[in-house]
Amino acid sequence: MANYIDRFNAADRILHWAVAISFFLLVLSGLGLFAHTFFDYFDLFGGPQQGIFVHKWSGVVFLACSVLLFLRHVGETCSFDEDDRKWIAKLGGYLSRKEQEIPQGKFNAGQKLFGIFAIIAALIMGATGFIIWDPTAFSRELTKFSLMLHGLFFTLFMVGMVVHVYLATIGNPGTLEGMLYGQVRKRWAKKHASKWYRKVVKD
Repeated sequence: MANYIDRFNAADRILHWAVAISFFLLVLSGLGLFAHTFFDYFDLFGGPQQGIFVHKWSGVVFLACSVLLFLRHVGETCSFDEDDRKWIAKLGGYLSRKEQEIPQGKFNAGQKLFGIFAIIAALIMGATGFIIWDPTAFSRELTKFSLMLHGLFFTLFMVGMVVHVYLATIGNPGTLEGMLYGQVRKRWAKKHASKWYRKVVKD
């Protein structure tokens, strides 16, 4: 596969899809808790009791895998240089009609920012979810505040996920290959992650 380059190993891909699948289950099972309008979504799990069970334990998987995935790439995710600042200033060039090549590492600045937001959101939703799990063990004020934060960060994360999925598929064709097969095309890497490409490939 001379035209491809390794990008993500099996552990990265397993953790990523565990986060994605558990979040999808959280959305479907959580909608019935979020608003009475979506109460019928519990039928997908066999009823409210089963839906709540799925929501709770999917939350545990989501939090644990989110933390592990972040820790695997914390050095790259939390490191910003001048090129990253240029990327942020130009919003990656997505709003410009002219194609702009801003050198990036393994992750572009937008992916880094989303990764940092995602772990913060996961930790907050996990902590507030723990309180909501047994609301009788905590004060009414803390439970109400936790419900508000839980809903707020769920909404923000949903928006982020929609953008993330779009940019990993339609927005940047070829990106998804890395998480499906572990490899991406070299021409994709040269265009979207040129600094990372030069670091790992010696042409």
